[in-house]
Amino acid sequence: MAWETVAGIVAGLLLAYAVLLVLLWIYARRHPETVTMKDALRLLPDLLRLVRRLAADRTLPAGVRVRLVLLLGYLLLPIDLVPDFIPVIGYADDAVIVALVLRSVLKRAGPGALGRHWPGTPAGLEIILRAAAPVRRRP
Repeated sequence: MAWETVAGIVAGLLLAYAVLLVLLWIYARRHPETVTMKDALRLLPDLLRLVRRLAADRTLPAGVRVRLVLLLGYLLLPIDLVPDFIPVIGYADDAVIVALVLRSVLKRAGPGALGRHWPGTPAGLEIILRAAAPVRRRP
């Protein structure tokens, strides 16, 4: 009886994972304009420096810094929620997680914190702010 329960839980988790992958794929296909892969690769070094600098900033709330440290750990781990070799959505999970964490940083610390620590160009910062901005509902 116990193995049936474990098998049911595992099957449910796998089904939920598959549904989330499909939703991520649909989102990536419908919104290619948010941040292109070329922009993401160009901004990656600056983005990593930004996250490291924000995590070290003692003026930010501790919860924000903890999120940023966890984000750095996730990005450095070789294991992803979605393997990177899967087309379209392989890197999309990383981008979504980074955007969600930066969105929470924007909400708690404001865009000034990102601007103070951004090591790149103003155009690059604008791309990061646009990717991390809350989704606006259409009327």
